[in-house]
Amino acid sequence: MYEELKRQAIAITDELCEKAKLHRGQILVVGCSTSEVCGSKIGSNSNFDAAAAVFSGICKVTQERGIWLAAQCCEHLNRAIIIERAAVPGQDIVNAVPQPKAGGSFATMAYQTFQDPVAVEEIRADAGIDIGDTFIGMHLKKVAVPVRLASKSLGEAHVTAARVRPKFIGGERAHYDESMM
Repeated sequence: MYEELKRQAIAITDELCEKAKLHRGQILVVGCSTSEVCGSKIGSNSNFDAAAAVFSGICKVTQERGIWLAAQCCEHLNRAIIIERAAVPGQDIVNAVPQPKAGGSFATMAYQTFQDPVAVEEIRADAGIDIGDTFIGMHLKKVAVPVRLASKSLGEAHVTAARVRPKFIGGERAHYDESMM
């Protein structure tokens, strides 16, 4: 089961990175309910083994591409973000260490795995994956655009994804420049 979760996480992350045209140094935020991944109601059955499988799959892709991974905590930590300190220079750090039932198993796995993890209240990520309807939108830059993935689920959890694009300003004469991505 866990190898399959890892495989699915790799496929979803690879597809999003391609479709969103993510490049080295950008940030991917992920919210993951392991309860939902395992078929339970969000927040009811945190599963550290499922978190390890999903995290390792996503982390494999982000590390290979040089993309920063930001793990969203659950509502018990106000959806704070766990990320490498080097990704957020100058950002205000908050004093929080996630636990499986207070922050979530996915964020706990990130905190235990990252070289120099910190928690921040918010981030402005370039793309995101929402596994289990965790509502990552608050951590995306404006303007978020849905990305349709081939797979709509990871384990038993519903999956959505988004990328961002620059704001259109300047009225009707504004043109979208694809190179800005």
